[in-house]
Amino acid sequence: MAVARHGSGPTATVRAFASQVHPVFMLPPVASSLFGAALAGGFDPVIALVHAGAMFFAVYTAHVKDGYVDFYGRGEDDDHPMTERGCRLGLVGAGVGFLACLSWLFLAAGPLVALVTLPTWFIGYFHAPQLDTNPLTTTLGYPTGIALCILGGYVAQTDALALRPLALAGVFLLTLAGVKVIDDSQDFEYDASIDKRTVAVVLGRSRARTLAYALLAAGLFAVVPLAVVGIVPPSAPAASLVYAAVVAAAYPADAETATMLLIRGAYLFLAGLLVATFFRPLAGVGLPDITVLGPYTYLATEVVFGTAALALLARQGREAMWRAARTVAVLYPIAYVWDWYTLEVGVFAIPMRTGVELLGIPLEEHIFMVVVPALVLGIHETLHGTSETSRR
Repeated sequence: MAVARHGSGPTATVRAFASQVHPVFMLPPVASSLFGAALAGGFDPVIALVHAGAMFFAVYTAHVKDGYVDFYGRGEDDDHPMTERGCRLGLVGAGVGFLACLSWLFLAAGPLVALVTLPTWFIGYFHAPQLDTNPLTTTLGYPTGIALCILGGYVAQTDALALRPLALAGVFLLTLAGVKVIDDSQDFEYDASIDKRTVAVVLGRSRARTLAYALLAAGLFAVVPLAVVGIVPPSAPAASLVYAAVVAAAYPADAETATMLLIRGAYLFLAGLLVATFFRPLAGVGLPDITVLGPYTYLATEVVFGTAALALLARQGREAMWRAARTVAVLYPIAYVWDWYTLEVGVFAIPMRTGVELLGIPLEEHIFMVVVPALVLGIHETLHGTSETSRR
């Protein structure tokens, strides 16, 4: 029996098998595996390539099985390049390839890497029809696989787990879960019609979108405290800034465009973290010391964040600015008493200030009590308000 549904002969067979190599979804697991190896510092390239090969076969398994189920089982797809026999042969071939890589890793790098790597095949094989009907597993399947790729790549080199690869695996688990929620929302109508319980179907499009971007924000921000405590290098947050710019561009877009942008942005995120962790461009460079401004240091920070607050509120329009002004005015007396009391009893001190006092507290504290709630309200209005421009 033939392998290809369209055409015959060796060329058609090769084309049918090659059709299941989807670069957009295939490259991240392979790159994540190599990224995990790079986290180990100096690494054995042969071991790294074999583990990357195992990840290739695991994802290939997922693609073949998913296509087989969607076309021959569910009737979701209009066409498929492989016959049923071709799908079965593809699954067997990918399984043999994965097992060969896994066995080699077991002998060359130890049992721990085999233990971490093996679940990736099960995630790929059982993605459809078992895991892709539950909102939790359909969302976390691919991100979990990527996290295991990072861990497996590292363990293959070191035969041990460490905090840094675990932390970065968690970062990608969060961010890619957000991307997956947005990706699944593209098929909202069809999934709802067949009772396929994706996050978008369960929560609705609006709440699913909010959850998706919350996961993305949590994953990107997590890099900052990880850098603060020294788990990742100081330059790692720069990768988050790059991806955050992509997320900002994707936020107003439709689900299809947003997914395209976010998946490609994930490559930049991975590349940025690779440069930060492997090459350490800011090694030995300390934090910028803004105390060179002397007594105007605190005031300068308030100018920066106050400008940001004003810009956010101004963007939302005059009504948003008036709402913020009223809220700040009501909050101010409470903040004043609280601030005066904490300073009076010695809860904290402010050394880098002008020394100018007004009504018993530093001038900077009066400004602080306006800037902080204004910034909070500016962010709140941006997330939940409707700007005057958009209403016109």
